[in-house]
Amino acid sequence: MAIASPDRSMAARTATAPVRIDARELRTVLHKRRTDLVLLHDISLTILPGELVTIVGGSGAGKSTLINALAGVRPSTSGAVLYNGNDLAANIAAYRTSLGYVPQDDIVHKELTVARTLDYAARLRLCHATSAERHEAVKDVMVSLGLSEQSGQRVSSLSGGQRKRTSIGAELITHPGVFFLDEPTSGLDPATGREMMRLLRELADGGSTVVLTTHAPQDIAFCDRVVFLARGGHLVFDGTPAHALSYFGVEQFDAIYECLEQELDPAQWAERWEDARPRAAGEVPVVAAPVARKGPGRVRQWAVLTERNFEILGRNWLTLAILAGAPVLVIAMMTVLFRPGAFDINDPSPSATIMILYWVAFGSFFFGLTYGLLQIVTEMHIFQRERLVNLHVAPYVLSKVAVLAPILIVVNFAMIGVLRATDRLPSEGMDVYGPITITLLLDGLAAIALGLFASAAVTRPEQATLVLPLLCFPQVLFAGAMLPVPVMADVGEGISLFISDKWAFEALGKHLDLNTLFSEGNSPLGRPLLDQYEGTFSGGVAGDWAVLAAFTVAALVGTWVVLIRKSGTGR
Repeated sequence: MAIASPDRSMAARTATAPVRIDARELRTVLHKRRTDLVLLHDISLTILPGELVTIVGGSGAGKSTLINALAGVRPSTSGAVLYNGNDLAANIAAYRTSLGYVPQDDIVHKELTVARTLDYAARLRLCHATSAERHEAVKDVMVSLGLSEQSGQRVSSLSGGQRKRTSIGAELITHPGVFFLDEPTSGLDPATGREMMRLLRELADGGSTVVLTTHAPQDIAFCDRVVFLARGGHLVFDGTPAHALSYFGVEQFDAIYECLEQELDPAQWAERWEDARPRAAGEVPVVAAPVARKGPGRVRQWAVLTERNFEILGRNWLTLAILAGAPVLVIAMMTVLFRPGAFDINDPSPSATIMILYWVAFGSFFFGLTYGLLQIVTEMHIFQRERLVNLHVAPYVLSKVAVLAPILIVVNFAMIGVLRATDRLPSEGMDVYGPITITLLLDGLAAIALGLFASAAVTRPEQATLVLPLLCFPQVLFAGAMLPVPVMADVGEGISLFISDKWAFEALGKHLDLNTLFSEGNSPLGRPLLDQYEGTFSGGVAGDWAVLAAFTVAALVGTWVVLIRKSGTGR
C-alpha cells in the first residue's frame, strides 16, 4: 500500500526549519558502585540538514544511548550537541518543541482510534490553533501517512507498521525539523520494514533531518549516511553506504557485523577509523535557535488529559467490567458475611460492628489503590515523550484523580446504599451518612494518590501488581480493627499513625457513635471492648479528615517528584 497520494506526499511537507546536528566528543558514563561503565567513547559526527542517517551496531553498541544524546532525551555525560551551531543543552526548551522523537515503544494509547489519537496530540501541542486548523492538520497527517482508511480504527487493531506510523503522525503534527526514531523497523516483517523506510526517506526529502537506529542491514540502503558503532559505544565508521562496503571490504552490509565481531576489538576499530576518516573544514554555521513553541497552560492540559483519560476508560470494556464487577462482588460478600441488625442498640453485636466499619473503610481504600496502581506505569513511555514537548506534571497527575474520583464516589454510594438497605448499617439520615461519605471519599482519595505514587515509582506493570499486597497488609494489621491501637506494641502504635484506614475507621466509629452503642447497648461484650479502644471513638472527625487530606497531598506530591526525576526536567 502506498504511503501517500501523489498530490499530498511527505516530500511536499514543509519542516519547521532545516537542522544540522554536530556532535562533539560525546561520552556517556554509567556510574556504578564499584566501577564506571563507558557507554559512548568520545563520539564526534555531523549530520547535515535533510539527511537520512542510520546508526547501526550490534547489541550493546550504544545505538539508543547515542540517539538519545543527540535528541537531548538523555544527555551525554560530557561533550556537546549543536543544532545549527547552537548548544542543544542551552536551548533545549526551544528545540524540544520543534523535534520529533519516536522511541521503540509505541507512544500512542491503544484504546483510542487513529483520528482521536492525533487529535489529542494536536490539542496538546498546537495550543493556538483553532479547532478547524487542528482538524485539517490531523487530516493532512493521516493522508500523508496513508492512514485515512484507518482513521476510525482503534490503534490496538492496527498492524505493527500502522501503529508505528500513528506514533510518527503524533510527532508530525508540529512539522518538526529533525526526527529521531529508535528501531522504527524492529518487529516488522521485511515488506512492512521497507514501507517504513520509504516513509522516512520521504520525510528527509521533505526537508526534515531524520536520524534512526536499526539492527537490520536492509534498512541501510535507504539512507544517505550510515554510522557504525562497535561494542562499548566506539565509533568505527561514518559515511555513505557505498563507502561503508568499500571501507570494510565486503559486499553485503550484514558482513560488516561479522567483521566488527571477529577481526579487531572495538577500540582498535575506532582507532583505525580515527586515522582514516576525512576531516571537516571550516566553522559550523550558526542559525538562530527557534523560539520555544508555547504549549497550552496547565488548566488546559488538565482538561484535555482528563477528557482523554475518560475516553480511554470508556473504550476499554474489559476494564470497565472489572471496575464495576469487583465492587459488586465485594459488596455482595459483605452482605453475605454479616448478619443484619449488628447496630441494633437493644441487641448489638460489637465485634460485628467493628468489622463492618473496618471493611467498609478498607473497601474504599482497596478500590482507590487498585484503580491508581496501573494508571502511570502502563503509559510511562507516552508520558515521557509528551513531557519532553511541553507537558506539565501536575495537570497529568491531577487528570488521573479527576477520572478515578467520580468512579470511587459511585462505588462508595453503592456500598453504603446496599449495606444500609440490607440492615448491615444502622437506620440514620443524611446528617450521619453525609459525613460518612466524605470520610470514605477522603480515604479513597488517599488510596488513589498512594496508588499513583507506586505506579510512578515502579518500572513495570508486574511490579505494581506485586506492590499491591505490600500496601494492603499494613492497612489490615495496623488500622486498629484487628487489634485496638491502645493495646498494640509501641512500634505498631507508631506505624498505625501512618495508616490511612486507621483514621477512616476511627472517623466512621465517631459518625455512628460507637461509644453510646457499646456503653448503652444490651451486650456483655460492649463495655469491655470499648475499654480496649479507650478514647478512640471520642471527639470530632475534623482531625481525622485533616490527616486523610494530608496523606493525599503527600502522596500526590511524591508522585509529582518521582515523575519529575524520571523525566529529567523541571516543572
